[in-house]
Amino acid sequence: MAKFLDTLGISNELGQIIKNAKEKLVIVSPYLQISDRFKEMLEDQDRMRIYIDILYRENKLKPTESNWLKKLSSVRLRNCEKLHAKCYLNEERALITSMNFYEFSQVNNDEMGIVVIKDKDPQLYEDINKEIQRLIRNNDEIKVTVEKVIPNKNNNSSTKGHCIRCKTEIKLNPKVPLCNKCYKSWSKYSDKTYKEKCCHICNKEFNSSMEKPVCLNCYNKNKSLFTKK
Repeated sequence: MAKFLDTLGISNELGQIIKNAKEKLVIVSPYLQISDRFKEMLEDQDRMRIYIDILYRENKLKPTESNWLKKLSSVRLRNCEKLHAKCYLNEERALITSMNFYEFSQVNNDEMGIVVIKDKDPQLYEDINKEIQRLIRNNDEIKVTVEKVIPNKNNNSSTKGHCIRCKTEIKLNPKVPLCNKCYKSWSKYSDKTYKEKCCHICNKEFNSSMEKPVCLNCYNKNKSLFTKK
């Protein structure tokens, strides 16, 4: 039978669907902004030659996103103008959810979803798979082109951040402000309000958390990083 999932459950299930795909992987999401964690998983599946279909609506990928997708030889990207559904599927499981494949949503939004396991509910899984295959047939594959990334000369902010738990230097990303090791530890309980040690941006002592990873001063200086999609 289908199982209900909350926001954290959806993120964890999505990771399992990507990692455990053996033959195919389908990502259906109107909006795309892929987190580093999921990029690593997709890169690994690309190396394993797993066919990956990505259907999305907004054909407005950032140059860095386009250039990254261009490197994945197993990805087939399809632009579906009427798409509003969000669904993630491999040959064993299907996840239907309110969550876009969008990094901000995975960390900050309140989402809901259900997961369907093929062995336990084969007819429901097949109904979902048939609809996905219909969308794939009706939307032609589009070619991703490499775009030039133009640096913003007026932006003096650093691309380096700090893990809010161990304070080591990591990539600046307020949506994922923990290093890989600390994230694994945090994910055991997944408490967004758990008090950490420092500001993700300035590295000064601060009662930060996954929910509030930066101090007020850094937030005011970097509001563009927190723009909700």
